[in-house]
Amino acid sequence: MIDRELFQLAGAKSISRKLAGLDVLQAFLIVGQALALSTVITQLWRGHALNWPLLLAFAACFTGRQLLNWLSERWLDHYAGQTAQVLRRRLLSKLFQQGPALVQAQGTGSMITMVLDGVAEVRQYIKLIFSKTLTMMIVPVIVLVAAGFLDLRSAIILLIMYPLIVMFMIILGKAAQAKAEKQFGNFQKLSNNFIDSLRGIATLKYLGLSKRYSRSIFNSSEHFRERTMRVLKIAMLSTFALDFFTTLSIAVIAVYLGFDLIKGKIDLYPALAVLILAPEYFLPIRNFASDFHATLNGKNSFKRIHQLINRPVAPTADLSLHEWQAGDELKLDQVQFKYPNGVAIAPLSLGIRGYQKVGIIGMSGAGKTTLINLLSGFLTPTAGQITIQGQAATTLDIPDWRKQLLYIPQNPYVFTATLRENIAFYTPDVNDEQVLQAIKVVGLEDLLADLPDGLDTVIGSGRRVLSGGQAQRIALARAFLDKQRRVMIFDEPTAHLDIETELDLKKRMLPLMDHRLVFFATHRLHWMKEMDYILVMNHGRLVGQGTFADLQQHNEYFQQLMKEMRGED
Repeated sequence: MIDRELFQLAGAKSISRKLAGLDVLQAFLIVGQALALSTVITQLWRGHALNWPLLLAFAACFTGRQLLNWLSERWLDHYAGQTAQVLRRRLLSKLFQQGPALVQAQGTGSMITMVLDGVAEVRQYIKLIFSKTLTMMIVPVIVLVAAGFLDLRSAIILLIMYPLIVMFMIILGKAAQAKAEKQFGNFQKLSNNFIDSLRGIATLKYLGLSKRYSRSIFNSSEHFRERTMRVLKIAMLSTFALDFFTTLSIAVIAVYLGFDLIKGKIDLYPALAVLILAPEYFLPIRNFASDFHATLNGKNSFKRIHQLINRPVAPTADLSLHEWQAGDELKLDQVQFKYPNGVAIAPLSLGIRGYQKVGIIGMSGAGKTTLINLLSGFLTPTAGQITIQGQAATTLDIPDWRKQLLYIPQNPYVFTATLRENIAFYTPDVNDEQVLQAIKVVGLEDLLADLPDGLDTVIGSGRRVLSGGQAQRIALARAFLDKQRRVMIFDEPTAHLDIETELDLKKRMLPLMDHRLVFFATHRLHWMKEMDYILVMNHGRLVGQGTFADLQQHNEYFQQLMKEMRGED
């Protein structure tokens, strides 16, 4: 239930000392409250007048406990919030460093779950562990000592019952933990499945499979719900067992004290004080058990996030590269890449010089995106040698190389910001005249005319619905404004667009490729006629390279690919 790494977090020792001090004060207030109340009741039982000073002392102790609880909650909420923000920033930083490599290894849905729900669960986990664990360690000890001074036999009963309760918690906790960890893995799979379903919903509808697939999603969610209920049953069983044993312990003490009172072996004051202290003795462990399931979820999330943050970073090449020029050369010699589940790119070799438009074509699953990620430095080759600008490297994860890249994926990200800020995201110093020029070049005049506040209209995240073509045009406008970066990488930028929109975008995109090194991955054949050099991919292998005319005449697979894409037999 408690992850040791939790206490290695920044500020953990400081907050632990503060909370421990508050728990010690709270324990003494609990004892003072019990003693004051039992004294007042005993005196009234004996016919004395109401002891107002002791009653006020009881009220002061009670009020002090509430203030300490409030202060503890405030400190913990502040610390847990700050720590959660730090973890989220570190996780996003790791995601930014490793890019597609991390997302492909973990799954998009799983990463989204960790960044959003996982961090929120960790925040709650921190609050539960730091508050209730320390309270469970401190308060019962002081209360037990006080009970021992009042009645030794009652204190011994309390001392014997506590380990029994802990033992049952451990037994049931192990069973719940095993199921919770398994269920946590199922939740990650369900998240990935859900994201994949959203991405492919248009294709499923086109193929007439959306209803059948919806039943599959419903069945998966129902199985997940049923397994979740099994975990909750074990968690509820542990809570029932705890309540049973604590109630039994208090009942045993009450019976013994009752017989002693009848026989005159004990006075009313100590018996009453012990009965008041007994529930307080078990209260910390009962509070901890009531949040047992939430603790398990938080622990699993914290463990997973900690693993992701400490995931080894692939070594980067510390090379000094200048801005890409017409005489520069990039060579790949027997470069390959393997995913954990198999080979994605077989050993390939190629050489690219100066400003060229390099097309990468192949059917879905041919390895185009993996090759693009290798060329952009998002993935590190598992074998082979790279030479760039005359310098040897094992990866293109080079800071000076990335600074030169303009990367345009299938679905460019539109930030929750104004149209101006979205277009000028990489060049914030440009003026409105330059932004309007970029809008005209990429054909966004109609969108601008429809926006109520023009360039100041906030778009993104549901503020303004954009079509796929409009999002791509915004990405192209960013590229148009950036005159410094000389390397452009396109990963299926028109895959989800209709042919009319694609052809219109094509006219806008081609001029932006002049005097640049361009890598253009697609499965649309008409783009290849515009390319200076073409790489043909098939199941992770480079099966052909050359100009369009050469491949059309001499490469059988390219010829077959052209027929298939044209719908010819």
